[in-house]
Order: sequence, then structure tokens, then C-alpha cells
Amino acid sequence: MLIFTHKDCLLKENGSSHPENKERLLSVLDSIKNIKDFKIELKEAPIAGMNDISLVHPEQYVNKIFSLIPKDVLVGIEKEPHADTLLCPNSQKAILRACGGGVSAADKLITNNIKRIFCAVRPPGHHAETLRANGFCFINNIAVTARYLQTKYQVNRIAIIDFDVHHGNGTQEIFYKDECIAYGSIHEFPLFPGTGSEEERGSGNIFNAPIKSGTNSKEFIKIFENKILNAIDKFKPEIILISAGFDAHIRDPLANINLESNDFYKITKMIVELANIHSKGRIISFLEGGYDLVALNESIKEHLFGLNS
Repeated sequence: MLIFTHKDCLLKENGSSHPENKERLLSVLDSIKNIKDFKIELKEAPIAGMNDISLVHPEQYVNKIFSLIPKDVLVGIEKEPHADTLLCPNSQKAILRACGGGVSAADKLITNNIKRIFCAVRPPGHHAETLRANGFCFINNIAVTARYLQTKYQVNRIAIIDFDVHHGNGTQEIFYKDECIAYGSIHEFPLFPGTGSEEERGSGNIFNAPIKSGTNSKEFIKIFENKILNAIDKFKPEIILISAGFDAHIRDPLANINLESNDFYKITKMIVELANIHSKGRIISFLEGGYDLVALNESIKEHLFGLNS
């Protein structure tokens, strides 16, 4: 298995009490380091180029974000009085590495025929809309990768499966009218960002499965299969991308869903089985949320074992 990451992703600071911190990635990397059951190759995520980013985000939008980067303090990107999407002096490096990992993963998937790739990067991306940073996200890493696959390699049908506990409003907004991209999300509702109702269907390519606070493993997996995987199965994607958030874990402080660590193996294995049918087994997975370090460490291991199944 190939994993893209970079030390620059550890430089992104959000303040001592912020849930999206470098310790998250350190926990992920520690989990990866301790896997001895199969071979893992770590690759450095490169800097994403503007030509690739602009497949999703206009250059003016990206330059505006980078122009706000402070020299020393933290600066909120949003207009809200309690903005939690913050810029620090090293933000640009981290943002560009997080995006570049996905683009390079796409190249390896196609040209080197590597079937499973994980991007262990931060900041996350699925809340970033075409023209709006929010939810700790600036550039939508998975969306840029999808557009890159469409543009460079003429991949016609791509599925994005999002099991982060928060709805990926950015990914949905970007692909809302793109019939070549299927977006399926299972998420707690109501919860930030407030989007993701079943009525939001795009051009018939958007599949939302909102779930109630307190949903347990058995209920989650049943809904995931019925409302997300069955829809993606009918779509028949050539490649599957995963927004892998681990904040539906029972230990996570930002949500109220009751998954256990081993459930992420089960969920991932179900996606792999679908990829084996339609996508030649080809999957790129991206780290999104997950804010309890113990849960994240355990769940990443389960996710990677699932990808390797």
C-alpha cells in the first residue's frame, strides 16, 4: 500500500485547544508505523500546482487565502465572530502538501497501477467549497483529485464516498451538477455544517444518508449499505475516492454516533468489494476528520487493513 504524507502537514497550527491539531496526524503516523502485517510505502506529498488546484478553485480565491496568512499570530479566515478555520504562518505549505498528495496519488493509481492509496494529510478538505473556506478546510483535496483524474486521464465516472460524521458540503457543492461524479455521504444530522438532507440530490448524482444522534454500529452499517453503497453500485464508478473521517467513533468529542474502531474495517471492506466489482479495485482515501487521538489511532489501523483486504 502507498501512503502520501509530509512533515509540512504537521506545521499547521490552530491553537492549543483546537480539535484539528498536529497530534491528529502524529497519531495516524504512529498507527501506520506499527503495522507489520503488510508492506506500506511512505511517499512525500509534493506541493500542488496552481494549474491543478484551479480545476476546482479559482486562482483568485487561492491567492486571497494565502494573502491573509499572518507572520506570527493566528488569523480566522471566516467572517463569523468565532471563526475556527484558522491560518498560521506555515499554512501555505501544509495546504499545498495536503492537496498535492491527492494529485500524486492519482498519477500513481493510473500510471503505476497501484490499487490502494491513502493520503495521511492535513488540513482536511471536504468542507471547502469552490469559493469558501470553512470547517477547518481551505482547498478541497478530494475534489481537486477527482477533477485531475477527469482532466488528465479522462476518467468518466468517479464515486466519492464520505463517511466523515459531518456532511461534506464543499464536495457536494462542487459536484452538484456533475453527472460524472457520484457523491455519497452518511453523516449525523442535524450537525455542522447543516447541509446533507436526502432532498439534496443534484442531478441525481448526490446521495445523502443523514442519521440521528446515537446511531449504533448495526444501524449505521445497514443505512450505509442501503442508501450509499447501493447507489454507488448502480453508478458503476471507474475509480472510488474516500473522504475518510473517523469522527463517527463513540469516543469522538465533536459528534454523537456510536461506531467502534473495528467498524471502520467493516465499512472500508464493503467499499473495497464494490471497487473490485466496478473499479478494478482502485481506491484513493483521504484523511478528513477524527478528533479523539486514541480512536483515530485505532480506526486508521482498521481502515488500512480494510483497504488491504
